[in-house]
Amino acid sequence: MTDDTLLPFDVSSVRRKKLTIDFDGGNQSSDGGLLLLREAERQLGVCRRLAEAMPDRRDPDRVRHAMFEMVMARASAIACGYEDAIDLDRLRHDPLMKVAVGRCPETGAPLASQSTISRLENAPSKTEAARLSAALLDQFGTSVKSGKLEVLDIDDTFCAAHGGQQLAFWNAHHDERGFASMHIYHVASGRPVATILRPARTPKGTEVRTIIKHVTKRLRRHWPKTRIVWRGDSHYGRVEAMEWAEDNDEDYIFGLAGNSVLDALVAETADYLRFHHAMSSKAKLRSFASFMYQAGSWKRPRKVVARLECSLQPVAGETGMRQEVDIRYVVTSLKGSAQHLYETVYCQRGQMENLIKLHKTQLASDRMSCHSATANQVRLVLHTAAFWLMHGVRAAIPKTSPLAKCEFATIRERLIKIGARVIEHIARIRVQLPTSCPEGALFRTVALRLMPSGP
Repeated sequence: MTDDTLLPFDVSSVRRKKLTIDFDGGNQSSDGGLLLLREAERQLGVCRRLAEAMPDRRDPDRVRHAMFEMVMARASAIACGYEDAIDLDRLRHDPLMKVAVGRCPETGAPLASQSTISRLENAPSKTEAARLSAALLDQFGTSVKSGKLEVLDIDDTFCAAHGGQQLAFWNAHHDERGFASMHIYHVASGRPVATILRPARTPKGTEVRTIIKHVTKRLRRHWPKTRIVWRGDSHYGRVEAMEWAEDNDEDYIFGLAGNSVLDALVAETADYLRFHHAMSSKAKLRSFASFMYQAGSWKRPRKVVARLECSLQPVAGETGMRQEVDIRYVVTSLKGSAQHLYETVYCQRGQMENLIKLHKTQLASDRMSCHSATANQVRLVLHTAAFWLMHGVRAAIPKTSPLAKCEFATIRERLIKIGARVIEHIARIRVQLPTSCPEGALFRTVALRLMPSGP
């Protein structure tokens, strides 16, 4: 008699029929898609890999929550839209969350609370947090089958800090303090390779070189014969990074900031483009050029590709239009025509922005509210694990489905946020999804595709 029972109540009637609400629907969950995330984890093993890499200094005789259970619960909660550790206080009794981590929905003990999850995030040291990032690299290297040449995109994104967090740095462009976490993605599969917490400032050449060197050497354990191409904007076109890539038989294609010397080298091409644009009826005309160029800080000349685009632009404070030429530069070690290298190779890095959006805005990886920079790096790793789970679910959607290339927010709305009734018997756990579930057929297809092929 210790449990309170809420009494039934009536609300507005529907066509003269009374509408009564009670709380006798049984043990239910509002996140039926946790079953898909569970199968994605069984296929990928990303949370188990991270759990094995995490330090566990607890007394084994007093452990109530296994490391894997805590990592899986935290990553699954993030994938379901519960960004903060405090949300686990409400989810620790959820029947499908228990099933997701391997506990029975009714007879199983409650999961870890917010305080336990917070201790988990703050437990690793700086070295141990680096091992977690290395575990993600190993997860990628063992999960993705490589070809002869693979392209890795590298970029950073601003995340505002709302407190006294370590590493928070003032950024004049965004006019606030924060971080510029660095993201690396595999172009062919769209899977995350690494996420690194760092201050909100432009990376130095030595920093870029260090990250490229460590990531490449770690991937070499899994891809010994694969040639890696690093691709990034002008923030990453540092001479230190290019020299290391050249000395270690790797390739790169980076944006390059323009200067008067580069502009002089393409001045003749720009004049021809202005003439043809003036004689043409097209709104814009493009031209490309490639040449060898050696900056003052470079030890050797390198191939530079220039994209020139001529168009009419409004004049500030006047009513007329003026012909202008916009020039963008790229430095690369790759072979090929200037147009191919710029339009087909370099410009495809725009997809990186979409991947960062999935990570940052749809999985809330910018919620780094711990004081310690190491703890925030651990949180970044856990959000990346949630990315892996959601990516695994999306990869199981048939290519003919309209949701095959949808965003994570759409997957969450259509396949995760589904009410489910959970009944635990002696020898079976039965999960009943709504009869009117709009994506019932797709849910079944994805679940069966994520199941292992063996017995």
